[in-house]
Amino acid sequence: MSHTRKLIGLMSGTSLDGLDVSYVAFSFNNECETFQLQAAQTYPIPPELKLRITMFEQLNLSEIQLLEKELGQFYANCVNEFIVQHMLNKSEIDAIACHGQTVLHQPHNGFTLQLGCGTTLAYLTGITVINDFRTKDILAGGQGAPLVPKGDVTLFNEYAESFLNIGGFCNITFKEDNQVIAFDCCPGNLPLNEICKQIGLAYDPNGDNAKKGIIHVELLKQLNNLSYYADAPPKSLGTEWLNSQFYPILFAFNLTAEDCLATLVEHEAIQLGQILENKNLSSVLITGGGAHNTYLIERLKIYFKGEIVIPEKTLIDFKESIIFAYLGALYLEKKTNTIHTVTGASKDQCCGVLHLP
Repeated sequence: MSHTRKLIGLMSGTSLDGLDVSYVAFSFNNECETFQLQAAQTYPIPPELKLRITMFEQLNLSEIQLLEKELGQFYANCVNEFIVQHMLNKSEIDAIACHGQTVLHQPHNGFTLQLGCGTTLAYLTGITVINDFRTKDILAGGQGAPLVPKGDVTLFNEYAESFLNIGGFCNITFKEDNQVIAFDCCPGNLPLNEICKQIGLAYDPNGDNAKKGIIHVELLKQLNNLSYYADAPPKSLGTEWLNSQFYPILFAFNLTAEDCLATLVEHEAIQLGQILENKNLSSVLITGGGAHNTYLIERLKIYFKGEIVIPEKTLIDFKESIIFAYLGALYLEKKTNTIHTVTGASKDQCCGVLHLP
């Protein structure tokens, strides 16, 4: 017998370009699960909050606790505003599924940390909250990432044969021998945005500045030779890897911002193209902020001969918040919401922590 779950999904990625809020209705009918996006909006993260997130490693324990609380308050303010703006009936909302803000991701040490107090969010909205979707998978021996593939292969399988999200990092999902494979491919917008700061930009619209630059062959070679790319999945990336492995190479070369951006885009296009070609994939659905980078897509077409599907803007920007709402819906259904072949865990898990209002 079919029934519906209505959830708000919250997603804030490592590139800190805003809090994505989606209100989604999911229909559960035996094994068939479909969704309808009913409202979506992005809220900018206040500059002061954003600064403290980027300086996380310099904060003391009480400052971290304060940031955790204030992020929960910010999320709650956005949800309450979203409900009013879109004239939603709060009593119909089953739960808020909140990804939180990743500040530490160290599965090899047995932990990951996404800030944004779930209890605060539940109390200030009056709505049940599910958060902390990654910890249980790590306890079961997994990477705690990526989690989006669960939604890719169920909700979006009609779009393409594979799914690429270009956010702070690039991650891909596809099936191989009827098994779901997914992993972080390479950096995405994070290093590009870091370089853009040098020329007073938050990001590089359409990749226009990268397009003006000249590719630096030696830098490109050293980035492509990073050991991570030779590792077999399951594997995932975090800002710790950028700081310890990627940035030391990038900043060893004294390049103009344009040349640096051009080289970074080429590096991403090569890494993504190699994966798509090596796995003999015929098509890829691209979402996330990087899907708006027309120069990156142009360069990817040089290295991947298959079909590149760029969906409507709403799906580009909100696919991940839709999927986290879906993971929350699966939690409420007491169904597994991870794929162990993707994360490397011992088995599929029903992940999440419940906070009652």
